[in-house]
Amino acid sequence: MPLTLVCISDTHNRHAELEIPDGDVLIHSGDITERGELQSVGDFAAWLATQPHEHKIVIAGNHDFCFERQNEEARKLVSDFMYLQDDGCTIDGVKFYGSPWQPWFCDWAFNLQRGPEIRAMWDIIPEDTDGLITHGPPYQHGDRINGEDVGCRDLLEVIEKIGPKYHIFGHIHEGYGITDNGTTKFVNASSCDNTYHIANEPIVIEV
Repeated sequence: MPLTLVCISDTHNRHAELEIPDGDVLIHSGDITERGELQSVGDFAAWLATQPHEHKIVIAGNHDFCFERQNEEARKLVSDFMYLQDDGCTIDGVKFYGSPWQPWFCDWAFNLQRGPEIRAMWDIIPEDTDGLITHGPPYQHGDRINGEDVGCRDLLEVIEKIGPKYHIFGHIHEGYGITDNGTTKFVNASSCDNTYHIANEPIVIEV
């Protein structure tokens, strides 16, 4: 039986405004909050607990400072769900891996310099990953801002090497949608637009 994945991202405290469709796995690929407040994570967790999906996977994003600075406290708030931070989980034989990192931008959370520093995080992604979840996009997939592709080239290289079936991310609100390279389906599931208002529906895919 296939798994139905319901993908959201970049809700920035506006999660309650979303209409979430049914599915097996609800995935949030980061930027739960506006500025990483623990209370905001608690509010999100309470909302997430009301969703009927059997499995729920969460990663942090660059706005979610508490997961970087108060990791133990933040993790406790989402302990009822699968919080992935450079690790993975398996659901019905489908192997997921989650990572919050993205190339350096204005000293936000989970920022690393492009090149060897961030490549080291991508090189630990298991080669048998079926569904990769990161906060930031790879180069030239859901990453365009004002005509410029700002995604991570090193991430794209690793994805092309290991060939996951799906890559789910957000971060670049303007990049919402699905692209495909013939091996991997790239899903930018950003829920907010560039004015931080909910504008995009959850994306549903079958695995």
